[in-house]
Amino acid sequence: MNVLALLKNIKLFIFDVDGVLTDGSIFLLDNGEQVRQMNIKDGYALQLAIKKGYEILIISGGNSNAVKFRLEKLGIQHIFLAVTDKKEIVLNFITKHNFKKEEILYMGDDVPDVLPMKEAGVACVPADAVAEVKSIAHYISPMSGGKGCVRDVIEKVLKLNGHWHEANEISSI
Repeated sequence: MNVLALLKNIKLFIFDVDGVLTDGSIFLLDNGEQVRQMNIKDGYALQLAIKKGYEILIISGGNSNAVKFRLEKLGIQHIFLAVTDKKEIVLNFITKHNFKKEEILYMGDDVPDVLPMKEAGVACVPADAVAEVKSIAHYISPMSGGKGCVRDVIEKVLKLNGHWHEANEISSI
C-alpha cells in the first residue's frame, strides 16, 4: 500500500486531543483545573490547512474550555468535547458533510479511537500510540503526540496537493 497515494485524497482531518494534539500529560493545579500543553507547530499546520480549504474535526473524550478556546483561535469550527461515542460523531459528521471514506484522515492514539479510525480512509497514529491502535494504522508518524505528529500528517497532505506555502501567508497562531 502506498500511503502517499492515500494521503493525496484527504479533504477532512479528524484529530483526537489528548495523546495527539497533546502529549497526554495533564498538569493538576491546586484549584482542580487540569492544564494541557499543545505544540505551536501543530497549531500552525492546523491553521494553514483551514486556510487552504481543508476541514478539521476535533473529537475528544476530554472537556476543557482552554482546549476549546485554543482550537477556536486557530479557526477550527468543528470541535466535539466530552464525547463518549467517537464513532457516532464521526459517522454523523461525514454523512452530513458528504465526505467519502478515502477523503478522511483520522489520527488517534488509544483504544477509544479504534472504531472511528476504521471509518477513515487513512488511519494515522503518533509514534507513542498504544499497540492496539498502531496495529490498524496506515501510517505511524515518527513524531509523538503533542510533539509534532499533527504537523507531520498535515504537512504531508498539503505538500502532496501543492498547498504548502510561503512563510508569510499565515498571520499569528
